[in-house]
This record gives sequence, C-alpha cells and structure tokens, in this order.
Amino acid sequence: MGVLTGRTALVTGASRGIGRGIAERLGRDGARVAVHYGRNETAAKETVASIERAGGSAFAVGVELGAPGDAEALWEEFDRHADGLDILVNNAGIGNTRPIGQLDEGEFDKVFAVNVKAPFFILKHGMTRLRDGGRVVNISSGLARTAVMPDNMAYAMTKGALDVFSRDLSKVLGSRGITVNSVAPGIIDTDNTAALLRGSPDGWAKAAAISALGGVGEPAEVADVVAFLVSDGGRWVTGSWMDVTGGSLT
Repeated sequence: MGVLTGRTALVTGASRGIGRGIAERLGRDGARVAVHYGRNETAAKETVASIERAGGSAFAVGVELGAPGDAEALWEEFDRHADGLDILVNNAGIGNTRPIGQLDEGEFDKVFAVNVKAPFFILKHGMTRLRDGGRVVNISSGLARTAVMPDNMAYAMTKGALDVFSRDLSKVLGSRGITVNSVAPGIIDTDNTAALLRGSPDGWAKAAAISALGGVGEPAEVADVVAFLVSDGGRWVTGSWMDVTGGSLT
C-alpha cells in the first residue's frame, strides 16, 4: 500500500514534462491523480495510461487556463470524477517570455493570467474541496531568485508572485492543517527546455555548468521533492521555498 493511498491529487499541466513526472510519482505512491491538461488531450491520456500501467488510478481533466472562468470550469470537470481533494499541485504555466524590449502587453497579460491568476483562483474555488490536513504545492522557478536569464524577466516575475502566494496562503490555511509550499526547479530536461539544451552544440554543457552538481535535472528529481512535501513526512514544512535547482543559486 502506497503512502498516499486513499488520497486524491490534482496536478495541473500534467500531460508532459515536470507535471507528468509529478503525476506519475503521486500515482505510484497510491494517490488517485487528476491529470489536468490545456490542449493536448492525447498526451494527458498517455500520462493517465502510464499511471494505470504502474498499478495506479488517474483521470484526465481538460481545461485551458488563462481565460475568464477557467478555474470554475476546471473544478466543474474535476467534480465529475471525484468528491474532494487532498493534494493540489499548481504546475501548469507558460515557461518562457520574450525580452522586455520585445514583449507586448498581450503576452505580458497572458503569462500572468496562466502563471499567477489561474493558480490563485483554482485555490480560491478549490478551498472548500480541499480536505483538512491537505497539501498545496506551487511549482516556482530558480529564476525567481536569480538574474542568470534576464531575458526571461516576465516569466520570473510570475514565479516571484507565486512564491508570495505560497507564503501568505500558508497562514490562511494553516489552521486547517493544510501545508503550502513552493518548489523551485532549475534547468530540467523537458520539451520546454529543448531549445536551450539542444539548440547548440554546447547548450547542454553550458546548462550543466550552472549547477553546483554539474548536471541537468530530470522531472523525477522535482517529483521526489513534491512527493516528500505531500507525504506525512512533510507535515511540518509550510510556507517554504524549496530549492530544487541542483545548486544553481550557490
């Protein structure tokens, strides 16, 4: 029996990359996982199938974030499959923005709508569904605390806002025994970072050199930290910012 048996989890943006890694890990630990996706239903179903092949339980929830009413629509779809929630992982997000000199207002508004507004209202409308003793994990970024990639400024700003959300929300939900934390990955090998890592002959080496450990992270390494925070072992950790950058901020 897994450590999360009997619990229900929702992972946004779980059809690929870090989100998929988290969903698969929580499924292996026994949670029933709601696999949220925005557009790629096929990829979401592949994540569900992967969880089920490993002996877990999962279902897909398709709602595109960033538009008015997105949070309510997500919960309406979720409620068709489950009654209540124990674990919420806000992972969905736009991962790159253009430099300040090129970014227009529409792009700026969109990244904040998806990366900040959506998690805020997903939580707002999900608080009555989240059971006492539950867990909230917001996926942040090491870029919230370093200017190593200043061209990605607007994206980094959204993650700074998400960190404040985690900190203050921990006080709001703490009386119910619900923990809230930010997990901040560094450069992780996903399709979102493919251009950075494989776009030039020395891309991987340059990325690895940023880390104190001399490597590039995998989704599983982020998922392991999330798994700890949502387990009973993470019950006394809340309002925290967890550095999962492989030492890229040292």
